[in-house]
Amino acid sequence: MPKLNLFTKMITLIVLMVVPIIVLYLYSNKVSTDVLASELNKSNVDQLSFFQTQVDNQVDQLTIWPTLLVHDPDIAAFKEVQLNQPDLGIEQISMIKRVQTKLGIQEGSSNWDSDLFIYSPSMNRVVSINDAKPYDREDLKARVHSRWQVRQETSGGEEQFVFSLVTVTPLSMFDRPDEADMIIEVRFDSGNIVDMLDQFKNDGRRDPIYYKKDTGIIYNRTADKVQTERIIEQLEEENGVVNGSLTVDIDGEKYLVNSVMSRSTGWYLIDYMPFSDILRPIHKSNELFYISAGSLLVMSCLAAYLLYAQVQVPLRQLVIAFQRLKNADYTVRLKPKGHTEFSFLYERFNMMVEQIEELFQHVYKEQLHVKEARLKQLQSQINPHFFYNCFSFISSMAKLENHHAVVAMSQSLSKYYRYTTRQERDLVSLGEELDFVDNYLVIQKMRMNRLHFEILVSARLRRIEIPPLVIQPLVENAVLHGIEPNADAGEIRIRCDADGPHIRIAVEDNGKGMAVEDRMALQYKMDKPMDEEMGCGLWNVHQRLQLGFGTEAGIRFEHSQLGGLKVTLQWTLPGQT
Repeated sequence: MPKLNLFTKMITLIVLMVVPIIVLYLYSNKVSTDVLASELNKSNVDQLSFFQTQVDNQVDQLTIWPTLLVHDPDIAAFKEVQLNQPDLGIEQISMIKRVQTKLGIQEGSSNWDSDLFIYSPSMNRVVSINDAKPYDREDLKARVHSRWQVRQETSGGEEQFVFSLVTVTPLSMFDRPDEADMIIEVRFDSGNIVDMLDQFKNDGRRDPIYYKKDTGIIYNRTADKVQTERIIEQLEEENGVVNGSLTVDIDGEKYLVNSVMSRSTGWYLIDYMPFSDILRPIHKSNELFYISAGSLLVMSCLAAYLLYAQVQVPLRQLVIAFQRLKNADYTVRLKPKGHTEFSFLYERFNMMVEQIEELFQHVYKEQLHVKEARLKQLQSQINPHFFYNCFSFISSMAKLENHHAVVAMSQSLSKYYRYTTRQERDLVSLGEELDFVDNYLVIQKMRMNRLHFEILVSARLRRIEIPPLVIQPLVENAVLHGIEPNADAGEIRIRCDADGPHIRIAVEDNGKGMAVEDRMALQYKMDKPMDEEMGCGLWNVHQRLQLGFGTEAGIRFEHSQLGGLKVTLQWTLPGQT
């Protein structure tokens, strides 16, 4: 038996070295491909779900409009109006103008272009922000439904979908809309959804669309309509469109299709991606490896080093990173080195983790924005009793021909409501807020001559910035609960102090005050969800301060040296210690 020469031994040794490497690479490539495909698919579904949530939030916001409008005083009074003649009288026209103003304010509160219509069966009129005219009762009756309805229309030569929701008041008249007190309709067209789809596509999606069987498709403006229709047709021929991920085959090309259904409208958000786009980077990675394997046949002396430095170490780091990601550590990042297949995987891994982390942050921020928007909405609501009392005073002074009092009250009331209804800034100067409080107290003093107040604040502190409408609720509570019920009370003091970055604003009165147990119970409720027994003013102020300045900020209750209650706002200026 002939002996093997050195060349043969070297070739045999090299083959024995390369074969395990190739086997290991194929296995690791399969594992990496499976993990990458799984995470990519999950990332796609998460992004679609997040976008779907944004659309649903917009639709939900429009859905609650009728409920909000029903509780508006002007609109609640509108349903009581009876029309006894063909033409509208001055009183009815004035009422309609106020209702149209409220509709305009409500429509302007949404980012979407939408329309509100109020139908009055008693007046046989439909009121929008631009018109008040008779309507077709049979047509309206046919469109009354408990869910969003969709119809297709042609506008400007283009087909679009119009979504509408009709609400009947009271709800017991849902089947008999002709006998209802009032009917409210909300409409928006698919152009709003198209705008969001375009933005979503610009953020990196391939061709997102909305689809509902037997209704139609809402495309983005640059969609490949032919290809999209073929994919939808293929999905319907197989199992229909469902939540999750499916694979379809079009002319030998496989596509990964992700879809998420809207809980508000029942439409599916669908996006697709060719498998070739997903596998192209992996094919490139394989080519690089084969070139490396061929080089290993020649450079056998570097085989062990290449195996350790370019395969085992990166693979170990990738596995460790996935384990940390599995344990919800979203701070994990991999540092790419060189231009190998692993650097590509590292970059895609980092992008994937960043996208997941951004999704969590976006959801958290949206929750904060929704909470803060609700607080601002509650804070900006007009107090009807205060409004009626002021106009009652004006009426009384007018009858007494006290023109000076009428002018003074009207000017102060104008300044008061201008500040509350046109406040759009997140922060205002303390001086502006105190000027607003001064207007409020001047109004109350006109009603109660025994009311005396003083505002003690330095010129330096008047320049600091605070959230708007946080002092007036404290002053209002002092007037309503401390001064007004007590005939011997009439003094209010507002003082602002600063200890470095720590700011304190105290509102005191000489009213009846509160017992220690009652103050402790009220302080405890400030950090709990608002209940029906507690007014929203103090709670809203406390929550807004904590949202803006941290959990150490908020409201504190104490006994006042004046004899009544002392309520203190305190917080620390950001960026200072």
